[in-house]
Amino acid sequence: MNGFDFTRHRVCIIGASQGGIGAAMAHEFASAGAEVVITGIEDAPLPAEQAAFAYQQLDVTDAHAIDGFAAGLAGLDVLINCAAITARGAEMDDAFFAKVLDVNLQGSLRTARAFHHHLRNRQGSVINVASMYAQFGSPQNPAYGASKAGVQQLTKSLAIAWAGDGIRVNAIAPGFVVTAQSAKSREDSLHVENVTKRTPLGRWANPADIAGAALFLASPMAGFITGTCIPIDGGYSIA
Repeated sequence: MNGFDFTRHRVCIIGASQGGIGAAMAHEFASAGAEVVITGIEDAPLPAEQAAFAYQQLDVTDAHAIDGFAAGLAGLDVLINCAAITARGAEMDDAFFAKVLDVNLQGSLRTARAFHHHLRNRQGSVINVASMYAQFGSPQNPAYGASKAGVQQLTKSLAIAWAGDGIRVNAIAPGFVVTAQSAKSREDSLHVENVTKRTPLGRWANPADIAGAALFLASPMAGFITGTCIPIDGGYSIA
């Protein structure tokens, strides 16, 4: 057990179908007693997630589909926005840049807006997944960095807008994590070495390293925290 109790809580994690950070969060919330629903763009999630969670195929660029999904849920206590795309070294193209913002930033707003009434009714919380690239420039990932900076700012704005509804809105900002999404960058051995050397804790994160902060932010222990963005980067951002 992870020390948190989410019994009788419903958690929805947007973008948790292919392992990685979203799936790690899903498993941790489930181990704390939560009823967890996950989404992804794929027809079906990976076997480990398919066996453990209710699954909804969902395109976060489709507002109608999101609204329909939200309407079909009886209630929600925690919404986690983890859906994101990136393409290292190929993000200067206008069309792809717009697509990244549509998925990563506007997708987070669409889902938060669709679930607002559920979260208001349950005094729930939203946790957005930003990135350390919200603070650092990235010549290989300009669209991703711009979208995640937007996610961090959106988090602050929604936290103010929805405080009166009893909804807390926070974000986490992972550093370098070993996931399928980072696989291309990890093909560059010099990049991997440079990241490891700069990170005070001396390694890349695993998805499970990120999940604990989400449970904390969703718990009563963080009941007076809203509008914040917690870096989870092994100290990379302070080195």
